[in-house]
Amino acid sequence: MVETGHPAHVAHRIEPMAEDFSFNPRHPVIPAGPGSRLGRASWLLLLGLALLFMGGCAGLPAGVERKPSVAIADGADTMLGRLVAAASPPGQGLSGFRLLPMPQYSLHARVELARRAQRSIDVQYYLVQNDETGRYLLRTLRDAADRGVRVRLLVDDLYTAGADPLFAGFAAHPNVEVRFFNPFPAGRDFLGTRWAASLLDFDRVHRRMHNKLFVVDNTMAVMGGRNIANEYFLRDGGSNFIDIDTLVAGTVVPRLSSLFDMYWNSPYVYPIESLVSNGGATPQQLRERFEQLTTGPDTLHPEPLDSTDLLGNNALAKDLGEGALSLVWARAEAYADAPAKALGPTDEARGLPADESTDSVLYNVRRYLRGAQQEILQTTPYLIPGRGGMETIRLVRQRGVSYTIVTNSLAATDESLVHIGYRRYRPEMLGLGVELYELSPKRVEQTKRFGIYGSASGRLHGKSAVVDRSMVFIGSMNFDPRSMLHNTEIGIFIFSPQIAQQLTSLIGFIRLDGAYQLQLGPSGGIEWVSPAAGDGADTILHVEPETDFWSRWKLEFFAPLVPESLL
Repeated sequence: MVETGHPAHVAHRIEPMAEDFSFNPRHPVIPAGPGSRLGRASWLLLLGLALLFMGGCAGLPAGVERKPSVAIADGADTMLGRLVAAASPPGQGLSGFRLLPMPQYSLHARVELARRAQRSIDVQYYLVQNDETGRYLLRTLRDAADRGVRVRLLVDDLYTAGADPLFAGFAAHPNVEVRFFNPFPAGRDFLGTRWAASLLDFDRVHRRMHNKLFVVDNTMAVMGGRNIANEYFLRDGGSNFIDIDTLVAGTVVPRLSSLFDMYWNSPYVYPIESLVSNGGATPQQLRERFEQLTTGPDTLHPEPLDSTDLLGNNALAKDLGEGALSLVWARAEAYADAPAKALGPTDEARGLPADESTDSVLYNVRRYLRGAQQEILQTTPYLIPGRGGMETIRLVRQRGVSYTIVTNSLAATDESLVHIGYRRYRPEMLGLGVELYELSPKRVEQTKRFGIYGSASGRLHGKSAVVDRSMVFIGSMNFDPRSMLHNTEIGIFIFSPQIAQQLTSLIGFIRLDGAYQLQLGPSGGIEWVSPAAGDGADTILHVEPETDFWSRWKLEFFAPLVPESLL
């Protein structure tokens, strides 16, 4: 077990809120600091210093009581349940979907579901940031709890540094429980001190819960690639993520709830009370502190939405208010990795690599990709296919299946070290006939279709696939070793030509209007093609577009030092 053999633990005391570092949510090995363009490189240096000066290992608390709980048995008698029942095709056991490509509409969907919750809200995220968006959502959940709704919040502990007072204040409300996955037991105020205090436990703490799930009354849900932070919902002035979520209703939702319960009741999650001392504060004082932290200009106040989104869908509040849900109904399957993946390939984790566990996301993504007969369209912010991914690509290309992948360019990525791993595979993928596209921040900024991003840079974050224009995958899994081997993930497969066509169109917007197409030049080097407007000639570039010498030099410097298995 995780707790065995650890020294005695002292709960972290709540002190006045530490300086808000607001770490940007990044691909999780060594996270990027605020405003940093060095990403993992800077944190690798910091951890090296920590190794020199701050050795040691703090232990997780032993004998922790985790009160078991499960999803409500039946949400059919709730308002949302009745709406779903009225909208469902009779007797077919299908699930309803609505893609949420626009960030404002995606946040709106979560908030409106929470406002209409009557019995339960289950929330599971890799990141709930202590920023305007995170505080706004927590206030919305608190308001639901005040109405008597049971709220269970499960957050990966990587990016909670300095936010213990916020989460403890939230947990002090009746009907609210907060648990952290695979926590850091010491140095909790700052990310650097957390890692320094857990250096001897690195094999555990670098494995994170990357899942994203929001379930209301066990009858409707939102899932996909977005975490809860400003940059996922168009609130960051510097850069915002291009992502995809889906609204879910119907038969598959209880399956999603059971996947949440699997994590909630696992031995790898810890109630906040076992990690954070209240410092003598009463529950009322903690609630007052929460009120102070989530009130005022530093908490989001959303602007009104346009009448419809990119796909012509109304804001969810309008449909719910009119009592008529507009959804696409289809068969669906949902999968999540076992929480024991946080232990690595041990006996307790069934000793199976992720691609051999039939309930894992990776196993099922590969199964459906390898079953493609005509076409695969895929988006992933981080692309390091590895041996298994390349085997999949070779298998389908040998059958003549077209394969298109859209990912981030070096200029667009928030993880330059991941780009080192990716670029090693570009020549082989292109040689196999894969159509590779890399997101261009300049083209995103200049294209009217992406006008919602304004002057902010757009970065791809969506993890999706369309197979044979008939099946869609949406989830949290990146196409890289970290998602495949170390982090837990969740995903849903939707068997609907209509949803497939919608996602194909959305990917087409990015591919045609916001990206460079890659090709092999006459000498075998990589070339980036920028399509010309009108009848002009395409522009062909021979170095990583929109980058300077320094950013390219850093890649060359770190390339020999970066182990692909940790990317």
